[in-house]
Amino acid sequence: MTAPLDVPGSATAAVAPVAGPAAVAGRSPWQIAWTRLRRDRVALGGGAVVVLLIMVALCAPLIVAVLGHPPLEFHYEKVDPDLQVPTGTFGGIGPDYLFGAEPVNGRDLFSRVVYGSRVSLLIAFLATLLSVLLGTVFGVVAGYFGGWIDTAVSRVMDVFLAFPILLFAIALAGVVPDRAFGLEGDTLRIVLIVFIIGFVNWPYIGRIVRGQALTLRYREFVDAARSMGASTPRILFTEMLPNLAAPILVYTTLLIPTNILFEAALSFLGVGVRPPTPTWGGMLSDATHWYQIAPNFMLFPGLAIFVTVLAFNLFGDGLRDALDPRSR
Repeated sequence: MTAPLDVPGSATAAVAPVAGPAAVAGRSPWQIAWTRLRRDRVALGGGAVVVLLIMVALCAPLIVAVLGHPPLEFHYEKVDPDLQVPTGTFGGIGPDYLFGAEPVNGRDLFSRVVYGSRVSLLIAFLATLLSVLLGTVFGVVAGYFGGWIDTAVSRVMDVFLAFPILLFAIALAGVVPDRAFGLEGDTLRIVLIVFIIGFVNWPYIGRIVRGQALTLRYREFVDAARSMGASTPRILFTEMLPNLAAPILVYTTLLIPTNILFEAALSFLGVGVRPPTPTWGGMLSDATHWYQIAPNFMLFPGLAIFVTVLAFNLFGDGLRDALDPRSR
């Protein structure tokens, strides 16, 4: 019989602990979406440009004070008295006029583009917020209740979708006087444009929310809440709306650039915010007579619209891919 092995310094051999499997940390859907979004450099680049544009709009007075001139200040010394075009090369572009000067009056084009971002982004954000609120409320109500309520809301959506939005906006913005509803000037025009864009565009997001709500109302968590005696408002706001946040957020990021283009179109047609308040669409409208001899007058406002719309679309596409549970 073989004698047991003796371990020096100990009567019993020590058993080394065996490492168990590492605990698996759960992740919420939003954490998973953020992980996917971080891998999409194009979407992150678009989001960075969006944040930069928002900061430029918020800090426009400071930026203009450091790098430009007041946007409504005339500088006739920058304009050729005979040709009425900015003096210097490339429309007067230089250290004091980063984008050059406007024809006829010599206003600083850089300052007007920066201040134009405030009006364009403000109208786009407020109009999108109004569209999202109306579309979410009517879409959830139609999808959850169904029946005649769904039929009535759907027919109203069809009427709005078939309505000539641009003609309606031109007609309404053209007949409203300079003073109405206790408002006047730029405030009245901004409120009017926000109402037109937001009130007419809500069926687009309303149809998306309605389709999602039709599938969610038969899910197990909704049946469980209903069986426990939850009221209808509680089911709508605490059970269904959190599960609709992803498609609503994605469509919001894609609706903002559409509203920017819509506001630019109204300003271009002369029924938006009135001069001399700078807007990107209004500047493009003024540049139609000078683009051949002062191309910078049209280039920089058009480039601002292009970059803004592209950045929002890239970020919205990346956000949609990140929030899609079927994406890898």
